[in-house]
Amino acid sequence: MNESASESEPKNITSSGDVGGDRVRFPYVRAIGPGLITGASDDDPSGIATYSQVGAKYGSSLLWTSLLTLPLMIGVQEICDRTALASGLGLGELAAKRFGRTGRFIVGALLVVLIVANALNIAADLVAIGSGMNLLHAGATWLWALVAGVVISLLLIKGTYARINAIFRVLAGALLVYIVVAIMVTHHWAQVLDDTVVPRIQFNRNYVALLVAVLGTTISPYLFFWQSANRLEDMRNEREGGDEPMPLAMRSKLGARLKERTSRLDVFSGMAFSNIVMFSVIAATAATLHAHHVTNIQSAAQAAHALAPLAGSFASTIFALGFIGSGLLAVPVLAGSGSVGLSGLLGRKWGFSRSVRGAPVFYGIVGVGTIGGMALSLLDVNPIKLLVFVAVINGVIAAPLLAIVLIISNSRRLMGDYVNGHAANILGGLTFAVMAVASIALFATGGFTL
Repeated sequence: MNESASESEPKNITSSGDVGGDRVRFPYVRAIGPGLITGASDDDPSGIATYSQVGAKYGSSLLWTSLLTLPLMIGVQEICDRTALASGLGLGELAAKRFGRTGRFIVGALLVVLIVANALNIAADLVAIGSGMNLLHAGATWLWALVAGVVISLLLIKGTYARINAIFRVLAGALLVYIVVAIMVTHHWAQVLDDTVVPRIQFNRNYVALLVAVLGTTISPYLFFWQSANRLEDMRNEREGGDEPMPLAMRSKLGARLKERTSRLDVFSGMAFSNIVMFSVIAATAATLHAHHVTNIQSAAQAAHALAPLAGSFASTIFALGFIGSGLLAVPVLAGSGSVGLSGLLGRKWGFSRSVRGAPVFYGIVGVGTIGGMALSLLDVNPIKLLVFVAVINGVIAAPLLAIVLIISNSRRLMGDYVNGHAANILGGLTFAVMAVASIALFATGGFTL
């Protein structure tokens, strides 16, 4: 804990963009951050496992889903991002302002369920990190799962926002290895392109179940709260902001327009990056595992291990390094996303830019997620069963949480002139419908296994 910080004082925040006027010299480049981190965290080890199974079982025939999920992700995350820009508040605080007692209770219950799901996902991701290190002959799985959990916890408690954000960016860059693997092992690009633009839907239980899994993995409800929260942390890091982010309405017209445009570019870039990684994992496993009839893939570590005899040890190693990096990024995002929502709903201060004394409720909830996840990872619980349970939970709460986001973002009292336009409502409504149908399909197919 930062002992020198007062209860309301943020941690020591510095920005390289504030040096010598560089902050305004390259606004679009320097804006890349919150959206990129959100997009990269979506490709956590459980996501990599899902995409690997898709490629192994059905080859490149499900690559078209990357063109479906991209606009949906962009639409939803842009809305979440804009709620923060317009109000200077997180989704939890906005929900507290928009809804009455019953509505706040429903939102709170959904957030508690989200925190539980995130803790289970953290456990699975920690096991994946340990499995990746074991695959690299670095030691036992349980040991590295424990080490990863402890290191992440210390970083979140002791680190400044600037340091945490810098580490997040580096870890996001680790996902570039999947693009490298796809280029290395894919040879029939004409077939890949054809399967990307021409959907070949199969109406059988396994195909539908994996399609639902892809949707549930890419449009995860924890991302809604993280995008909004990370944008607010970014705004606190500005010269114009400080402890309280400056909403768009309080900026000059030029400044507000520039902030909105650069933030939108950040979101678009992050979601595009996330989908390119998904595309690359499916393409790589289709060209290797599926081509050699290796279809029983249940984890990212198993996919990396299976790649060694088919694509060489180098491809296997960088595949493992990719999901180790993505796991280290995803764990704090999973721990923080539900925490910011519930803390905001309760009217408590939150954020990694604050000290533990300045945001005790927030860090307490983060601790529940990380410590709970560490404990589960050490109890020899089957991570695949955990992920199935997480998928069920996320499938149930995604649509209602998205409905809450849409109600908030259409409130002129909260959003002012930055309420949703027609395009945002169409994309948001379409995403809500897709996730609602996916939730129904999840139960109609009897769940799915990763």
